[in-house]
Amino acid sequence: MADDQSVEGLDFGDAGDPVRIRRWEESDIPALVAVQRECYPGMAEETYMDERKLRMQLAAFPEGQFLAEIDGRIVGYASSLIVILDDESPWHSYDEITGVGTFGTHDPAGDTLYGADIAVVPDWRGKGLAARLYKRRKALLTRFNLRRMVAGGRLPGYSEHAKRLKPIQYVEAVKQGQLRDQALSAHLKAGYTVRGIHYGYLRDGESMNYATFLEMPNPEFDPARRLIAGAPIRRPVRKIRVCACQYQLRPLTDWAQFEMQVEFFADAAKEFHCHFLLLPELFTVQLFTLLPSDIDTHEAVREIAKMHDQYVELCKRMAVKHGLYFIAGSHPVIDEEGDLLNVAHLFTPSGDVYTQPKLHMTPSERNYYDMQPGDVLRVFDTPLGRIGILVCYDIEFPELSRLLMKQGVEVLFVPFATTERKGYHRVRHCAQARAIENVIYVVLAGCVGNLPQVNSFLITYGQAAVCTPCDFSFPKDGVLAEGEPNNESVCIAELDLNDLAIQRDIGTVRPLQDRRDDLYQVSSTMRIETIQVR
Repeated sequence: MADDQSVEGLDFGDAGDPVRIRRWEESDIPALVAVQRECYPGMAEETYMDERKLRMQLAAFPEGQFLAEIDGRIVGYASSLIVILDDESPWHSYDEITGVGTFGTHDPAGDTLYGADIAVVPDWRGKGLAARLYKRRKALLTRFNLRRMVAGGRLPGYSEHAKRLKPIQYVEAVKQGQLRDQALSAHLKAGYTVRGIHYGYLRDGESMNYATFLEMPNPEFDPARRLIAGAPIRRPVRKIRVCACQYQLRPLTDWAQFEMQVEFFADAAKEFHCHFLLLPELFTVQLFTLLPSDIDTHEAVREIAKMHDQYVELCKRMAVKHGLYFIAGSHPVIDEEGDLLNVAHLFTPSGDVYTQPKLHMTPSERNYYDMQPGDVLRVFDTPLGRIGILVCYDIEFPELSRLLMKQGVEVLFVPFATTERKGYHRVRHCAQARAIENVIYVVLAGCVGNLPQVNSFLITYGQAAVCTPCDFSFPKDGVLAEGEPNNESVCIAELDLNDLAIQRDIGTVRPLQDRRDDLYQVSSTMRIETIQVR
């Protein structure tokens, strides 16, 4: 086994080219993007990794990312991460196990090496490169004392046989040597065993969206050593990084200034490898300063609502460009009946847009803007976890958070806008309570600064924060991160969703288990929709 800096010569007949197996470096990433497309020409566009995701993979687990290089040309690569899988329910999609390709699910305390990808360019296949990449990968099993290596294997040849063979029949034919599959045959040769067949693992037309669940035990695994560092409960480990903004309200002279400020925060989230970006409630009131100073407030907010298409186009572009799940605060929206709503928007890396209206109006929203409450509560089932969005005042009604938690929400995003300190602390203390009583994370982002020209936003008080339960797995004060009050900045934190699962099972107190359902119940008469988010 060569180290990262060595050159292993390997004679491939007439070619005679030396092969170097080494770790990725950041400078390799543009070439790796091109190599992936060369290796997988038939994949769905959103399946390909961009440079940002490859940088995040490298940052998460540099020891697990290898490439094969010949005369300076990258001709193959392998990527992997360490996870914990539940043996009783091993099914997962590629997005779930890899954190949508970011490796945010990497857990050094895991016992399983997950082979995320391995590929060789077409003109160098069949010459032993994949075997050498596998050899480097297998060395990680020994180095980190991992129990096994698993992977989801494509079946690129299945589409040619799908009319006459079921997936299990096709896999069996490949195992028996009656058929050859470019991917599965290589996996079997490397030593994998097929444990099952999954549908929906990856959008892959050649494989008809089927994939094999592959496993390779580590014969040198030492369970005694593993007990020292192993997690007490075996669950899939998922980590996400969030960026919550303290957004400075300032007068504008044109739309370009507004766009530049939004992009600044998107750039910051990308720079720190965040998965989610949260902006405050009604941060778009900045746009009031583009209107005549003597305009009536009721009329002004409806003029801002007419800019909805521009707002959506901007935020969608930022989400796609930076690969973010972008909760772009809230913006006034005029519905089909002509009512004005305060609506939060979720923009995804795939370009989709989802909404969550505010359900409770404050007196100032009714008086200044004549806003009306929404009537639907939504759960957003993203590949990184189930999230909910409650806009400002809504967090002060505990029933909503409980309903979302009962639908599996693990992270609650709360865009807010408060004018003074006591208003902020109402939101903040309620958010902290929701985190404790539901064993969830609550992420807050608010406006700071002032708009002297806008009566309803003369002053603001804001502090972004990430609230957690209060127990051994979390900060003792239940605050994972917070910004400096009233300064334009970002608050960035990494949320370990596995800690929530452990807390719910073995916490000092277990509010979800100890509820007295025989004495009281929380139910809903409104619609609660669960939306599958790509």
